[in-house]
Parts: sequence; structure tokens; C-alpha cells
Amino acid sequence: MKRKESRHKRLLLVDDDRDLAESMAAWLRSIGYHTEIADTIQVAKRVLEQRPIDLALVDIRLDDGDGFELLAYVRQNFPHVPVVLVSGYASPATAVEALRVGAFDLLTKPIIDQELELTLKRAFAQHQMLEENKKLRAQLDERYSFQSIIANDQRMVRAFEIIDSIADTRATVLITGESGTGKSMIARAIHQRSQRRDQPFIEVACGALSENLLESELFGHEAGAFTGAVGKRLGKFQQADQGTLFLDEIGTASPGMQVKLLRVLQEWQFEPVGGSETISVDTRLVLATNEDLEVAVSEGRFRQDLFYRINVINLELPPLRERPNDIPAMADFFMKQVARESKRDLEGLSDSALEALVHYRWPGNVRELQNVIERAVLLSKGSQIGLTDLPSHISNGARKTLAPAASSNGGPRRLSLKEALEGPEREIIAQVLREFSGNRNETADALGINRTTLYKKMKKLGLEDNPTFQ
Repeated sequence: MKRKESRHKRLLLVDDDRDLAESMAAWLRSIGYHTEIADTIQVAKRVLEQRPIDLALVDIRLDDGDGFELLAYVRQNFPHVPVVLVSGYASPATAVEALRVGAFDLLTKPIIDQELELTLKRAFAQHQMLEENKKLRAQLDERYSFQSIIANDQRMVRAFEIIDSIADTRATVLITGESGTGKSMIARAIHQRSQRRDQPFIEVACGALSENLLESELFGHEAGAFTGAVGKRLGKFQQADQGTLFLDEIGTASPGMQVKLLRVLQEWQFEPVGGSETISVDTRLVLATNEDLEVAVSEGRFRQDLFYRINVINLELPPLRERPNDIPAMADFFMKQVARESKRDLEGLSDSALEALVHYRWPGNVRELQNVIERAVLLSKGSQIGLTDLPSHISNGARKTLAPAASSNGGPRRLSLKEALEGPEREIIAQVLREFSGNRNETADALGINRTTLYKKMKKLGLEDNPTFQ
């Protein structure tokens, strides 16, 4: 019976000893491999050019050259084809040279059947792993490409321009914005567009760990450094060496941790917990926070010198409620993504569903929109996502907002999108301003936006000089 792993695999056997080649080819065919024979380099090249070959088994000594010459040709023109060299006189130096220039392996004659079969299995297993890695890389490129981060908003477009400019530098990047605005995705996009893209991308949620655990997580520890440290552990800075380390929620770092981070950013050196060895790393650092770190600095909660160190490049992501024009395209993108993964056939979103999504305030930002669309796709019964497929707090709010109003001539009039958005926004900002007696810093913190954004909104909505907030 043919072995499953050899079925449909096509081998090219290159050897000028015709009798030996025919004998080996017969055995390879008996275990399920389609096998072609070539007795010279020129014939082997013609076979490679005319038919798909999955692996080449090449003798080093040939009448018109040697196997290393054919190996170089295959590596240059057919890099996906593994090459196994064969020799009756190979020395350890020959084996080392073969692997150095790209051969998968070197076998010595007389070849043992079981050894050859095992080598072929390993070669195809490695090839499959490399192909899967390519697919994963392509998926990462698609997921974290700018095309997947839908944005017509000029602030987001500007952020993308900055990312393109600094991706291949070592500059530290600080990403700010409310929770759910896509800070993690932007951090990965920076990594994917840099020359470090083939190296590790390590993410740490600083707010989820205590100071001691965070120190061990970032810098590693030696065995016995603290209770429960039974072995040595590499920290995330070392794991991300040559790659990118993303520290989310950096605003929650304790004063002690801020001092340690400042030293790393100054020298790119540190000692593991309980250790004395100084470790140097080449790590790109990207940080994120939903806090206003300038306010934290003024209040003494965040070190000013550390803030200046991490605020080299600042990318501020606007909340989704300030990007209503992006919502339809983002909703459609998420819908197609989930539909493809769940094998659902959907035409799109209805007009009423899109209106509801545009009018909703999205306190959870892009993350909430993605979750809402995923739920709607999975629960939808029709060919289109309708208003009833959305959560009730979104669909009910839309019905109220879109209710007919009286026009100037007495007839019914539907609110424009701009009116529908500005009305609730003005009311919310005014209410919070009153609660804090017009204090703009406290109002901005309570609303989850920075002061600059608040000032712009107040001016646009006519709230800038209102005395009732004093």
C-alpha cells in the first residue's frame, strides 16, 4: 500500500550511474513516489523547467559537472524545491559545506533504504512547515495592513503616514486613545511594516500585573529569586530582542517600575530579578495608554523624564464616535471577515442597520463595533444584516434618533446625520461640564478624551464661552 505522506510527491533523481539510478527509482516508486531520472546536469535542468518537482536527489559527481552546481541552480531558480546531495566519498567537511550552501541533507553511498525514506519524510515535513509559515505571514500582512484598518478620517490617515516614516527606525512610539480604538492593532502594524517583522512581537498588558510580577515578566528572574521561582526565566525584553515589545496600559506602571523602564530606555540594559548579570538588548519599544500622561505628570503620578523618553513619536487615535464616516466601511469589512470565517453567505447590511451603527456613540470604540458585527453575522437568519439583528440598545436608540420631526413648513422631517450626532454630543458635554463646574481637565478625563479634543468640540458645539458652566 502506498504511504500517505509520499502520495503525489514527484522526485528528480540525478545520477550518471544508470543501473543504480534505475534500481533506486524502482524502490522509490514502490513506496509511492513519482520518480524522474536524469543522468546529467543539463537533463536535470530541462526536467525542472518542464515539470513540477517536489524534491531533487542529486549525486555530487556527475559527468558534466558536480551536484553543487545543480544545487546552486535549483536554489536560484526553484527555491521551493529541497535538494538532498548524495556522495560515495563525502567527508565531514563536504557535509558541512553542503548544508552551508543550502542542501537539506547529504547522504553517503551505499544508501540505506530506511535512511533515505526518513530523510525524504523530514524534507517534506520541513517544506510543509515553511509553506504554513508563509501562509501565516500572508495572513498577518493582510490583517495588519493599512487596508484592514479602515480609515478615511484625516487624523488616522496622518497616523499611517507617520508609521510609514518611522517603521524602520528604532524610535520609541507612544500610542494614545480610548480603550478599544485599535492601539494593539496599530502596534502590530508598525512591527509588520518594519525590518523586524520576522522577529518576535511580544505584548504585555501592564495593568493586569502587580509591580513584582510585571518586573519578573519584563526582565526575567533567576531561580530562587522569590517564592515560587523554581527555575530561570527569560523576560519579555529579552524575548523580544531584535523584535518589538508592546507595553499596553503603560500609565498604570508604578513609580518603581517607571524608574526601571527609564534605565532600560537610556541604556537598553537591565538585570533579571535576583541576578547580577547585565543583559543588553536591541528591542523596539511601542507603548500605549488610554490616560492623558501630561495630566498624570502634572499630578505626580507619572515621571516627567520617562514621559519625555517614551513620547518620541506620539500617535493619537480618535474615538470611533468622532469618525462616523468610517463606520459603514468598517462594519462591512468586519461582516465579510466573520462571514468568510463562519462560512455564511451575506449580501451586506441594510440601510436601517447602517444608520443605527452610525448614530450609536460606541463607548467601546472599534472593538465594540467588531463584536457587534460578529454577533449580528452569527445570529442573522436572512441574506442581509438588518436592524433587528443588532443589539437592542443600538437598534432602539436608532429608532428614537431617527423618529420624524416637524419641518419648517409643518411637514415631517428626518434629522440629518450631523444634527443627530451633534445634539446628544452637546448635551453630554454640557452635563459633564456642569458637574465639574466648568473644569475642562476634569471634564476631559471623565469623558475619556484629551483636553485638545474637548476644546475643539466645545468650540464647534457653541459651548466655549457659556457662563452656566462656571
